Amino acid sequence: MNETFTLAHLSDLHLSSLNDVKVGELLNKRIFGYLKWQLRRRAEHRREVLDALLHNLKSTTPDHIAVTGDLTHLGLPREFREARNVLQSLGSPSRVTVIPGNHDTYVSTDWNSTFALWTDYMLSDEAHLGAKAGTDGHTTFPSLRIRGIAALIGVSTARPSAPLLAVGSVGRVQLQKLEKILVETGKQRLFRVVLIHHPPVDGTVSWRKRLTDASAFRSVLDQHGVELILHGHAHRSSLKHLETTVGTVPAIGVPSASALGRTSSRRARYHLYRFKANPRGWEMVVTIMCYSPAQQAFTEEIEKHVVLPRPRA
Repeated sequence: MNETFTLAHLSDLHLSSLNDVKVGELLNKRIFGYLKWQLRRRAEHRREVLDALLHNLKSTTPDHIAVTGDLTHLGLPREFREARNVLQSLGSPSRVTVIPGNHDTYVSTDWNSTFALWTDYMLSDEAHLGAKAGTDGHTTFPSLRIRGIAALIGVSTARPSAPLLAVGSVGRVQLQKLEKILVETGKQRLFRVVLIHHPPVDGTVSWRKRLTDASAFRSVLDQHGVELILHGHAHRSSLKHLETTVGTVPAIGVPSASALGRTSSRRARYHLYRFKANPRGWEMVVTIMCYSPAQQAFTEEIEKHVVLPRPRA
């Protein structure tokens, strides 16, 4: 098997102008997010940065694009419509996979005016072939999309939380389904990529931003293994390793796709993963593309070659 697959990973677009927001839309937790946007984040998350990323993706031509949540800032219906336009710019639903983040579920909202607009970018392959679409994250996720040698497994951690908290959870139902997916895709010897918004390894983010059932999530991976975990949420590049009974799994986070960057570490980036099978397991080349304010474009920052052994039986 000499097939090579290239996956682009971006996250945390925080796409919003928040123009013409009505007072009635802010009489809940959203008021805190709106104030934060006005005071700081509207200068940090820039549409011109995201546009530069979209332009650069046309030259790197990945086989597939994964977007791991926080496409919106306050989870308003108008933001979902705006994000839908960006997703269409990225590519067709068959080439782009989306999972939600905590900002996309800032408060409980009507599915039909929000996530229904992204449904075709979130559903599993079998749902595209005629299965009934889910009407909430509990029935839509985990999603499974098989593309060549890759099994793209989307897990939702998006839940409304109390003011000043940005926690997430997977939940028992998703964990049970995830276990079955990992077993089946493992038997097919696919390169399994778990897409999740909240980082699953402790210490990546603060307590108020944590994945509350991270231990239960890690327990499932500990039993059945996975080749790669990709997440967002932290707004910076991160590399952690999850030690399991079947091998070591890299968990890699990517910064915001639209961040101008108060510091260089928080500047917008996206990652490219090129992987193929070899006799020992998998070869993977990771390329980090970083926004250059001077050039107003994304340029290659670093490239790393990694060998990932197959999970132990």
